[in-house]
Amino acid sequence: MATHSVFNQVPPRENVDEFTTNVPLVEAVSRYDAGWAIEALGDVGRHVGTEQFQHDAERANTVEPELHSHDRYGNRIDEVEYDSSYHRVLSAAVSHGAHTSAWAEPRPGANVARAATFMLFAQVEPGHACPVSMTHAAVPVIQSSAPAEVVAEWMPRLLSTSYEAALVPGKTSAQIGMAMTEKQGGSDVRANTTEATPLGGGEYLVTGHKWFCSAPMSDAFLVLAQAPGGLSCFLVARVLPDGSRNVFRIQRLKDKLGNRSNASSEIEFDQTRGLLVGEEGRGVKTIIEMVSRTRLDCIFGTAAGMRQASAEALWHVRHRAAFGALLVDQPAMTNVVADLALESEAATETALRLARAHDADASDQDRAFRRLATAVSKYYICKLGPAHAYEALECLGGNGYTEGFPLARRYREQPVMAVWEGSGNVIALDVLRTLAREPSAYDAFDAELSLAAGVAPAFDAHLATTRELVREARLDPNSAAAALGSRRLVAALGLALQSSLLLRHAPTAVSEAFVRSRLADARARFYGELPPGIRLTEILDRA
Repeated sequence: MATHSVFNQVPPRENVDEFTTNVPLVEAVSRYDAGWAIEALGDVGRHVGTEQFQHDAERANTVEPELHSHDRYGNRIDEVEYDSSYHRVLSAAVSHGAHTSAWAEPRPGANVARAATFMLFAQVEPGHACPVSMTHAAVPVIQSSAPAEVVAEWMPRLLSTSYEAALVPGKTSAQIGMAMTEKQGGSDVRANTTEATPLGGGEYLVTGHKWFCSAPMSDAFLVLAQAPGGLSCFLVARVLPDGSRNVFRIQRLKDKLGNRSNASSEIEFDQTRGLLVGEEGRGVKTIIEMVSRTRLDCIFGTAAGMRQASAEALWHVRHRAAFGALLVDQPAMTNVVADLALESEAATETALRLARAHDADASDQDRAFRRLATAVSKYYICKLGPAHAYEALECLGGNGYTEGFPLARRYREQPVMAVWEGSGNVIALDVLRTLAREPSAYDAFDAELSLAAGVAPAFDAHLATTRELVREARLDPNSAAAALGSRRLVAALGLALQSSLLLRHAPTAVSEAFVRSRLADARARFYGELPPGIRLTEILDRA
């Protein structure tokens, strides 16, 4: 129809190398000793940018997982059926080592390369990242706390880069999830009522419920349950050594705001067989490393989402004209997209700095640094994710609000990273405890901040204020006053870390814009309020 000529529409953002076009990511990979992975990351970047991968990402979130509690004969099977697109996405991520490559080949920068791989996949399809993350995070728990025979059985499967979806005996690969929270306790896992009765030889019968169990088709789960000696950690396999199914009743799938491609479920255990991992009564201590690693992946996931949001917004404004000019050339829009790019770069830089601190060769200083920095950054970066996604969505106007474009999906996705593995208050209180109990962690964190001292007066002033907040909190970390101010404190620490990193490593146009807009001038309430004099063109060229 002549009246329906299509013009001034943005071309599809397809067949883009998502790695090499992400300059801050490329630079950080090299900066943090993973330059050896550049070629492989380029392969990943080109793969996730293809039209086919993007189609799979969309389809996996629209053809959602479906629960089959019974087969057609009435046998209980407790299986979740995923669309084939989801399996293709997850298989590709596993084949490129997004799950356990840093454990399989530890070397300087191994976690940096793994983080970048994870982020590239999660940038386009975030739901599959849940089982990928949990499998990665389960490795140190199995390695350090499981009996030797469990390590021998499971570690080769976890390190495998093959992917087998079916729950069948004899698999050579595996994914592992976790099941901790219960309906009456949530984050307070010590309120759990699931019981574990010893059978002998490290085997227990587990009975109880779990309110959130994501990726229920994983091959095994680390589960918290009350044993005679207290809350303990157990490895619960879905398929038993004789090939039969363990009791794992999937009661229903959660109807979630986002994260639609990934099934999250409520499950019941009824005399379910489990193997003790770690000591009885030490379940939280045993599983805490898994929690810490999945918190880190929440940072990676949020940073990946920020990159997607920024890239999609920039693509749109560089191709769409209104009122006689491209949107990107109109000052108000230029300010918005440059601000979005700043936030994305700060998150990316922080994510990869943390990844390097988690490498096997990390110094004692870095190990102390990461204990505080991971929690601080999980709080700060993940809190920023939803607002960042919304602003990017608005850059697309009405198109951004439709399901035909990826930013509506991203907007729904970003909150989950702030909720999972400790929501805001849980993280803020964890930071208070760390400040009180592990002074070396704050000393290392402060030393990292100090590396940028003297570069920018606004940063120095913020650093002084932050140190005073820390001093006040450490006077009585268990007080109501400390809890009341905990969010302000953690946000100040998070902003200080990002500012320090950008002042040291980002181009001057980026670091100056970040410090002026976040620290020096009156702090903006919304994106797009960068002060006059910012070199917007340089920021956008970089993004």
